[in-house]
Amino acid sequence: MKTKILCVSLILSSLAFFTAAQETLQNELKTAGYKTAFKHSGAGENWFFHIGAGGQVFFGDNDLSADVGFGERFTLMPEVAIGKWFNPYWALRLKGQGGALHGFEDDGLYMQHLKYYNLHLDAMWNLANYWGTYIPSKVVSFGPYIGLGFAHRFEMDKTIPLPPTPPSHGVAVNAKNYHRYSNAISINTGLNLGFNVSERISLDFDLGAAIVPDYFDRIVHNAENELIVGISGGVTFKLGKVGFESVEPMNYALINDLNGKINALRSENAQLAKRPVSCPECPQVAPVVKADEINYVPNVVFFRLNSAKIDVNQQISIYNTAEFMKKTGEKIKVVGYADKATGTSNYNLDISKRRAQSVAKELTTKYKIPSEKITVEWKGSGEQPYPKNNWNRVVIMSAPN
Repeated sequence: MKTKILCVSLILSSLAFFTAAQETLQNELKTAGYKTAFKHSGAGENWFFHIGAGGQVFFGDNDLSADVGFGERFTLMPEVAIGKWFNPYWALRLKGQGGALHGFEDDGLYMQHLKYYNLHLDAMWNLANYWGTYIPSKVVSFGPYIGLGFAHRFEMDKTIPLPPTPPSHGVAVNAKNYHRYSNAISINTGLNLGFNVSERISLDFDLGAAIVPDYFDRIVHNAENELIVGISGGVTFKLGKVGFESVEPMNYALINDLNGKINALRSENAQLAKRPVSCPECPQVAPVVKADEINYVPNVVFFRLNSAKIDVNQQISIYNTAEFMKKTGEKIKVVGYADKATGTSNYNLDISKRRAQSVAKELTTKYKIPSEKITVEWKGSGEQPYPKNNWNRVVIMSAPN
């Protein structure tokens, strides 16, 4: 009965984490009006490989009541895992662990040395990103996992006799039929805690349990499930491209519409400038034109959250700037910004730099603008040119004063 209570408690704990995460998300959706979505990583992106070790305790028939010390129950548990994060919130992981388990019968007079392995596929959830804001440089990650696996018990030493199992308690497992009880489906659940050491290395700790059928120790007693509880730690190596690009629901249709209207007005203004003006009643006053006056409205390039990649629908602004520079020969200043509601000041300074450099590179490579005519600056989140937070993920191109 105690084993059943432990099994149910572990499963309910994991489900409680998932339920709480879902409720938090719904509250965020109501408050903000939308949820930031992320592109699923490509086939070669955001993989990870983990190697570690820890300890485990086996809870089988009568193990809780056996009069033995913790040192006799506790055994070494090596583990390896490989997995992939599909977005900042969830991942799939294939994990293998094993070693030798110590099971006890007859109040601890008889100890089994059970060599086994357990290979399981888990769905993992990162609550640090799910509840909070996704930042690639975030140090701590944590969350539950749950999955199914295959557990195999190796052949026993035939020189060690099995204790008798009364038929009234279930199937009597003996030396003749224990082979059929060597394999089992396992239910695995637990919690994972990680600390990012660098962009590609983290230290991960795991508290988990595997639930296996009663026959796994080849002693069927009260048809209760048996439990393997383990705690482990190790090093995780991140493979391939690391990080995720957001698909932020900005109103790009409105931005494109405004860009189209600006271009139409510019075209109309250029046509009007070519027409002769006839106004007999107007006094003939010669126009005054300053030699250094430049008729130019700054162009902007908006970016998605945590991205320095230029979207296709933002190319019109870069094109207009390039055309202005080619016609006038003027220099241009490219300044990158980041919104201050996301990320640290150091991270925002870096991403604003990458955004500005991205636009400058587009001008030089695609439109053949000489690099000496472009001044590149970045302000991070220290300056916010727009009152709306999302708009400050921007690069502003303007003629120097």
